Amino acid sequence: MTIEAIIFDFDGVLLESEYAGNRHLAETLTGLGHPTSVEDSMANFMGLAGSDFLDAISAWIGGPVPPAFHAIRDEEDDRMIREGIAPVAGAVDFVRGLSPALPRAIASSSSTRWIAAHLDHLGIGDAFDGRIFSGREHVARGKPAPDLYLHAAQAIGADIRNTLIIEDSPVGVTGALASGAHVVGLCVGQHCAPDHDARLRALGVEIVVKSFDEIALFLAGLATHSMPVPGYASR
Repeated sequence: MTIEAIIFDFDGVLLESEYAGNRHLAETLTGLGHPTSVEDSMANFMGLAGSDFLDAISAWIGGPVPPAFHAIRDEEDDRMIREGIAPVAGAVDFVRGLSPALPRAIASSSSTRWIAAHLDHLGIGDAFDGRIFSGREHVARGKPAPDLYLHAAQAIGADIRNTLIIEDSPVGVTGALASGAHVVGLCVGQHCAPDHDARLRALGVEIVVKSFDEIALFLAGLATHSMPVPGYASR
């Protein structure tokens, strides 16, 4: 296996936002007359964006998305952008530990505004230096299509076949696997239920981890044995 670049999902991988976001989404839909639990929200909407997200909500509630929904969600997004959200455990140290020689990018269903603001809150905006790609803004088809990962790899000059993608959601790993990349399923965030690893493995993910330390050890092992990971031989 050769790894020449890393692509990160964002929500639930670097930012502890999946549980908070799905809790608010469930509360919003329930308040609008469509009873929804956090578990329902995560099972049906996690990882989706744009029209796919709205279509999934319509299918869940059995009708059009209520007009008030958008204003409520926008207000909550603005609040979280202002106040910030905690990082996923180990994420900041992992990113900071990457060699500058290893190209990296973020490929997320969230907007670039959301991603950039939270990267700054986390203090790692400089680690990505504008290499932020959104399924809403940069491709016609977002996750679970592979298009966003392919776009990100091309933008950073990486062969997708030699790229490692770190994903946490079933929607995300579906697209990541379809891209032809090596995929790590990350089960660290608050949104990861006890069976989350089994769900990712059932989709075809062979490498499933429960900490960023495991990913660092994996990359260090590759570098030690065959030197394919830029900058990892010296770690």
